[in-house]
Amino acid sequence: MPAKPTYEELARKVKALEAKLARMNKVREALRESEGKYRQLLNHAPSGMYEIDFLKRRFVNVNDVICEYTGYTREEFLALSPFDILTEESSKLFGERLSKLFAGEKIPEVVEFKIRAKDSRALWVRMHTRVLYENGVPKGATVIVHDISDLKSAEEALHESEERYKNVLETIDEGYYEVDLSGNFTFFNDSVCKLLGYTREELMGMNDRRYTEEKNAKDLYRAFNSVYRTGKPFTGFEWEIIRKDGERRMVEASVYPLTDSEGKVTGFRGIARDITDRKRMEEELFRSQKLESIGKLAGGIAHDFNNLLMGIQGNTSLMLFDIQPGHPHYERLKSIEQHVQSGANLTKHLLGFARGGKYHVKPINPNEVLERTSSMFGRTKKEIRIHHKLQEDVWRVEADQGQVEQVLLNLYVNAWQAMPGGGDVYIETDNVTLGENSLRPYNMRPGRYVKISVRDNGVGMDEATRKRIFEPFFTTKERGRGTGMGLASAYGIIKNHGGAIDAVSEPGKGSTFYIYLPATAKDLPEEAIPSEEILKGEETILFVDDEEMILDVSRRMLERMGYEVLTAQGGKEALELIERASRDGHSGVPRPHLVILDLIMPGMSGSETFARLREVSSDIKILLSSGYSLSAEARKLMKQGCDGFIQKPFNMKALSTKIREILEEGREERVLQP
Repeated sequence: MPAKPTYEELARKVKALEAKLARMNKVREALRESEGKYRQLLNHAPSGMYEIDFLKRRFVNVNDVICEYTGYTREEFLALSPFDILTEESSKLFGERLSKLFAGEKIPEVVEFKIRAKDSRALWVRMHTRVLYENGVPKGATVIVHDISDLKSAEEALHESEERYKNVLETIDEGYYEVDLSGNFTFFNDSVCKLLGYTREELMGMNDRRYTEEKNAKDLYRAFNSVYRTGKPFTGFEWEIIRKDGERRMVEASVYPLTDSEGKVTGFRGIARDITDRKRMEEELFRSQKLESIGKLAGGIAHDFNNLLMGIQGNTSLMLFDIQPGHPHYERLKSIEQHVQSGANLTKHLLGFARGGKYHVKPINPNEVLERTSSMFGRTKKEIRIHHKLQEDVWRVEADQGQVEQVLLNLYVNAWQAMPGGGDVYIETDNVTLGENSLRPYNMRPGRYVKISVRDNGVGMDEATRKRIFEPFFTTKERGRGTGMGLASAYGIIKNHGGAIDAVSEPGKGSTFYIYLPATAKDLPEEAIPSEEILKGEETILFVDDEEMILDVSRRMLERMGYEVLTAQGGKEALELIERASRDGHSGVPRPHLVILDLIMPGMSGSETFARLREVSSDIKILLSSGYSLSAEARKLMKQGCDGFIQKPFNMKALSTKIREILEEGREERVLQP
């Protein structure tokens, strides 16, 4: 049996227990103080904080900030499971994290979740998680929570803005680019790739010197340097690029500075648009306006020259009328007449270029005209091989057949001269329907056209020559080898028919001329054979002109034909004669059966005289005469009831035939070509 402890031993044990109890009370007090500080820290923390028990899947502690975030009371929040407040996608992510934890894997401390507030608002939070382990098993975690909803909204807005910006850049036709200070691409849209012909991979980092020549690169760098020095945009400058396939295109570009947060220029950005087609249209319009101005001048010269030729032709006709072929001067007079005809042909070229009018317009078959003219040309130029590819059932065109033949012969001659050693000419026709965009540079109406192509394999032309080929008197031939009027005349004739003519060519690769003529649904007419003799008459004719020389020679020509002739120098004098002849018949002035009226006169013009003559005598027959061809003004008078038109210079045969047509057959729309 053990001995009983002494009093002193019991006293020592009591003191030891009291000391231990005192230490335990201090620890308990320290623990209460620590828990108080923890709770105070938890409740007054600027961020949300909560504790979670993984096994129970429940919150075990939460601070006021979390309650403010979510709108729940502390009691409501502690009664929830994490899966109750997380969205579906975030709940899935939370479950995956728990699975990894219990599998012994590490998980990121920071994660972003999307939670639902009590009022169903969606909130983005960033959570910093500190996992608590017990015997190596995850028991729970302390989590610090930050509300990042505003940040997420800003990020989403930024993303939407970037997507919208990207969509805009990828849908615009203009190229958007960004380059560094050295001119290397750092960003661009797909339009830049299309513009330059490179893939995105090829273009990234490429320097602008790769797709332009040195001179154009210097122009671009001048723009970059200006922006770098001034910080101001450089807009609207043009420069030429070279695509990957070697094609050259004109670009209109703008440059703006790219700056960092301190405002320092770090690169350049801008817009580039392809203006090649626009530049071509502008050049074509400028050329058309230029040729239009030259044409007006050429037309005026041709008119005055034809009046001079009329005097020579009239006097020559009178002398030939009085002599026999055996006369010593007969051949010389015929030579003069031939020279007059040569001069008239030259003015015809000028008037054709000036688009002064068409002589005899009727529906024609383009294929027949092409076959006839090419066959005639081929017989004289055996070294030229002519190939045809003509559209079956080609549409008809309404045109002056003689002028169209003149255009084609000019093109054949042009091709022959481009192939001095012989070669091939390819002639094609096509029925085409053209829209407004393709016809805008030519000032033509959309619709059906017949396209005529004349192609040779000759020496070709450079661009500078091609741009000038339709100018009058422009020629690449030596002096005395050509007038430079053939293509100019062709241009004017085709334009006057409401069509267009153009050419494409390269040195050493031949030339191709394209002609577009408006199609017509009118039927082909039957041809009439003109008379070869000088026809006479006995009627009274009033001849009206402002040129005294033409009045004199024309009067004598008409008198030799047997007519009684009255003359008037101008419209006012002609009206006075008609009014006197229309009185009671005792004025001594016979009433004219026909008035031959000059269209271009000073003072009272031919058009005004025509209108006044019709007022005085509505049934009087009127034949228009002009040094111009059948202009728009003359055609207007024809539609208003004028009986015919004849162009100066005319000989006695042409004049006599036209007079008899009008006096014997009445008013006709057909116009005689002298």
